[in-house]
Amino acid sequence: MKKVSTLLVAVAFAGTAFAQTTWNIDKPHSKVGFSVAHLVVSEVEGNFKEFEGKVVSKAADFNGADVEFTAKVSSINTDDEKRDGHLMSDDFFNAEKYPEIKFKGNLVKQGAKYVLKGNLTIRDVTKPVTLDVVYGGTAKAFGGEKAGFKVNGKINRQDYNLKWSKTTEAGGLVVGDEVEIIGKLELNKAA
Repeated sequence: MKKVSTLLVAVAFAGTAFAQTTWNIDKPHSKVGFSVAHLVVSEVEGNFKEFEGKVVSKAADFNGADVEFTAKVSSINTDDEKRDGHLMSDDFFNAEKYPEIKFKGNLVKQGAKYVLKGNLTIRDVTKPVTLDVVYGGTAKAFGGEKAGFKVNGKINRQDYNLKWSKTTEAGGLVVGDEVEIIGKLELNKAA
C-alpha cells in the first residue's frame, strides 16, 4: 500500500511540475507601440495594428514563462500616411522584404520585479534585449481567465539597420536613434 501511495504522490507531483498553461494576446485589449525623438524637441509615437503572441507558463506567477511575439510591419501606424509609408520603405523597416518583427524569450522574476529577456529580430537582424515588465495580475472575467502586463524598454534602431538619418539646420537628428518600446498587454488563458 505504501508503494502505491508513493507512486500516486510522485505521479501527482510530476503532473503539477510539468503542467503548462498557454496564454494568448487579447488584441482588442492590447497595444504594442513605440516612441522616438523627432527634431530633438518632441517625440513621435506609433503602434502596430496587426500582432500576435503567446505566453507559455509552468508557474502561476509566470516566472520562467516562454514568450513569443510577432508584429506585421505593414500595420505600422503613426497617424500620418506619408510617414507610415516612409517607415515601411527600405529607409527603415523594408516591409516588403522583412514583413515581420519577432521576439522570442523568457519572462524572469527578479524579486518583486519582472524582466523580459530574449532575442528581437528586425530586418533579419537579431539582437538580445532586456525589457522591464510590470505584472498586473490575473482575474477571472467573462467565463475565462485574464492576465495583464506592461512592457517597456529601449533599443537603438541603428543596431537593426534602420539607418535613415538626416540632421536639422542646428545639427540635431530628425529622428532619434533610441526607440522606446511600449506594450500594454492583456492575455486570455487558452481553453
